Amino acid sequence: MVIKQNDVEARSIRFSLEEEGVEIGRAFLYFIKNDLHDEPYGLMEDVYIEKEFQGQSYGSELVGQVIETAREEGCYKLICTSRLQKLRVHALYERLGFNWHGLEFRMDF
Repeated sequence: MVIKQNDVEARSIRFSLEEEGVEIGRAFLYFIKNDLHDEPYGLMEDVYIEKEFQGQSYGSELVGQVIETAREEGCYKLICTSRLQKLRVHALYERLGFNWHGLEFRMDF
């Protein structure tokens, strides 16, 4: 058996949410291609809002912009992950149209 590796070109966007010139939130959108689809899929990662700004719709605005951008870029799906204990984040994602779909497995290095 031979396992080959081929480089795949990838692209990402970093979203920055600012209030009075200070970054109070961020999110990343990665565009990933695979052989099963002509279009890329989006991976939303590292969504963060500073504690004192949480619960004030900033997260909704930020994630909403990520969703809009993924659509504009022609992604066939957008996925994200969240830690099991982040129930408020899960509720936000569900309000914005995400559905529970699977289980993430992780290996830290």
